[in-house]
Amino acid sequence: MHPPPPAAAAAAMDFGQNSLFGYMEDLQELTIIERPVRRSLKTPEEIERLTVDEDLSDIERAVYLLSAGQDVQGTSVIANLPFLMRQNPAETLRRVLPKVREVLHVAGVEMQLTAAVSFLTILQEESVSVHTYAHSFLQVILLHLDHRDTGVSNAWLETLLSVIEVLPKETLRHEILNPLVSKAQLSQTVQSRLVSCKILGKLTNKFDAHTIKREILPLVKSLCQDVEYEVRSCMCRQLENIAQGIGTELTKSVVLPELIELSRDEGSSVRLAAFETLVNLLDVFDTDDRSQTILPLVKSFCEKSFKADESILISLSFHLGKLCHGLYGIFTPDQHLRFLEFYKKLCTLGLQQENGHNENQIPPQILEQEKKYISVRKNCAYNFPAMIVFVDPKNFHLELYSTFFCLCHDPEVPVRYTIAICFYEVSKLLNSGVYLIHKELITLLQDESLEVLDALIDHLPEILELMSTGGESSVQENKLSSLPDLIPALTAAEQRAAASLKWRTHEKLLQKYACLPHIISSDQIYYRFLQRMFTIMMTNNVLPVQKAASRTLCIFLRYNRKQEQRHEVIQKLIEQLGQGKSYWNRLRFLDTCEFIIEIFSKSFFCKYFFLPAIELTHDPVANVRMKLCYLLPKVKSTLKIPADKHLLQQLEMCVRKLLCQEKDKDVLAIVKRTVLELDRMEMSMDAFQKKFYEKDLLDQEKEREELLLMEMEQLEKEKQQNDGRPVSDKTFEKKRRDTKTPTTLPKSIPISVPGPSGTSTPSTSKEIKKSKLIRSQSFNNQAFHAKYGNLDKCASKSSTAGYTSSVSGLGKTSVISLPDDSFRTRNASSTPTSFPSNPSLPSTSRGTGNSVDPKSSGSKDTQPRKATLKSRKSNP
Repeated sequence: MHPPPPAAAAAAMDFGQNSLFGYMEDLQELTIIERPVRRSLKTPEEIERLTVDEDLSDIERAVYLLSAGQDVQGTSVIANLPFLMRQNPAETLRRVLPKVREVLHVAGVEMQLTAAVSFLTILQEESVSVHTYAHSFLQVILLHLDHRDTGVSNAWLETLLSVIEVLPKETLRHEILNPLVSKAQLSQTVQSRLVSCKILGKLTNKFDAHTIKREILPLVKSLCQDVEYEVRSCMCRQLENIAQGIGTELTKSVVLPELIELSRDEGSSVRLAAFETLVNLLDVFDTDDRSQTILPLVKSFCEKSFKADESILISLSFHLGKLCHGLYGIFTPDQHLRFLEFYKKLCTLGLQQENGHNENQIPPQILEQEKKYISVRKNCAYNFPAMIVFVDPKNFHLELYSTFFCLCHDPEVPVRYTIAICFYEVSKLLNSGVYLIHKELITLLQDESLEVLDALIDHLPEILELMSTGGESSVQENKLSSLPDLIPALTAAEQRAAASLKWRTHEKLLQKYACLPHIISSDQIYYRFLQRMFTIMMTNNVLPVQKAASRTLCIFLRYNRKQEQRHEVIQKLIEQLGQGKSYWNRLRFLDTCEFIIEIFSKSFFCKYFFLPAIELTHDPVANVRMKLCYLLPKVKSTLKIPADKHLLQQLEMCVRKLLCQEKDKDVLAIVKRTVLELDRMEMSMDAFQKKFYEKDLLDQEKEREELLLMEMEQLEKEKQQNDGRPVSDKTFEKKRRDTKTPTTLPKSIPISVPGPSGTSTPSTSKEIKKSKLIRSQSFNNQAFHAKYGNLDKCASKSSTAGYTSSVSGLGKTSVISLPDDSFRTRNASSTPTSFPSNPSLPSTSRGTGNSVDPKSSGSKDTQPRKATLKSRKSNP
């Protein structure tokens, strides 16, 4: 379009000659755009020809379209052939399939490809018996194997190779093997001989060794000596399948000589096929064959690879790890060193070339060569764990560390991505020497590419555990001192993931952070990670990311060792989420409650979160009430009767109010279904019951661990007051190793701590405190070894059994006497613990002072009372 008229003439349009010509050009452009649309419209005659009587059955319609329809209609019928076979196989075989045969004789490429796929689908779905399939479909497949179009021929070949798997031997011999003798002759086309090579490779596994030696091997030898290099290369790649079918002896006497001859072929593709086949067959040959025959061939191949095409280097670099593993023990020290140097050279291939030119100025052939060099280095990164085994992990620092450093700092993302995938395997192989690659872990965590980070965090918990327990130092002494940059690298990685559009990487990283309580201290998590989890829950717009942050925060809270910090986190959860002005935050509070029920004990949830959760039955937003209704069965499952009878009454009162006062029809329908589910639920009792035995044991184990954490904190405070110095993890670990105290509670140690008025002597009290200190640290060191994704599971059956024997110490009246307001084991005689009993936490009632205007509570900011959508989904 032309620019608008000047401001002086803005009041009147300029209809001068130039302007009119401009408008005419624009109209012509619009006409050109509309022409394809007009051509695509069908004339009444064409529509009449494409119209089919609606009263025809599926079979009759298919026959009509194959007989008188257009190509597109015939292709549609053939694509629908598997459905017709499922619906009416007899009529389809009798009436439709003959028409399909007729059409395929003159069909185009698209219809041929569709027919090959449909025939294969019918075989896989087993719509007819194998005998019927061979009688009806096999000849059609064989007839079109020699189609002039290579794509069509390969499609029919893939179908035939799948058919060979199920056909009986006699059918294979008469219908496929006997005609193959003539199709493999030199007088046939190259495409026909290539097809014969692949069929021979598939037939080998279907016949006995005698038949293979007499009828198949002569054809194999003939095709290995074919005049066309494509045929020799194709037959060479089938020798691996043939070797598996004929056994070791025939492989050594027939296949190995052919491979040796093909490895010296004039065609580079043939030599490459021979090399790859030899590598794949290394396990078949004995030591003498490997050392006397294969090793010299491999050595010659490697020496000539740099002078040949780069594609050979790509294949060689990919198979080098398997090659070194297969020939391990045969190399002389000199040969071992040469292969290692050859690998190191491949790892830096293309990096020595300095060029300061712009990529647009580099010739295309140089760019193509650099891409091949990148593939070589990527393959070297893939084979790095195998090369560690080749040199022995003890020699890693001397032989391979510099190479590993180069791969981690490679300028190309695919190389760093591959080495990040292999990082966990490398860490496992190095074992106690894992401290050597600490810096490389930090480097990959700080990598600018999120693809590299995504590959690394798949096994991040396992890597960090190896880092924290490996090395030359002792387990606890080396916990974080050797990784000073770990926390900044982890936080920076999370911020980069959060700033990107790749929310799945962000979600995965937050999920993996659940391992941090086993890696770093509780204070470090509290000050460096916990507040960040809150921020993500409050501000991030992606629901899976928010849920991942919520669950990780719950795990951080679960293993926090300071009650003051735990109370602060709980208070934030209730005030900022449960009582937040945004309905979206209140929804996330319910998600958090679900995670707390999963991770913590029932008593913990009932003490801190039960009442704030059920208060949301009065929420002004229908979506919040609806989500709470779905959660109510899990909430009820945390109650124990008769200790929690008062909480049960409050739950029933809230449900009755919902039934009577709910005006939203969708919420009311869910409430009615929830009431029925709640009525069917059986309540758990304080005493063990057979039907809830495992769940009760699991909950008792969680509660015991939570009590031990509080005991640990109290004993640490007493220790600091007595000695004037903090208790280190090293001291705890030393005490645990000296006493070898199990994680379960011994029968001789009571649960309750004697008070000042107790009758025990001071020495007895001191021994009890010492035992509790050791027992607490035993839990601290072993509880984290549970699977990070299933933190609600017991550590082992033996631990559970040991705990069962000491359940008598955790009776209904057992209470830990701690000076702070810690949660206690609930009992039948005491009143149930309610949330307002803790002065440091907010009130469970939202009250008039904290009341929220319904108009401002309808959404994140301001929305009407009822949200439009009942569930919020994140964008993919």
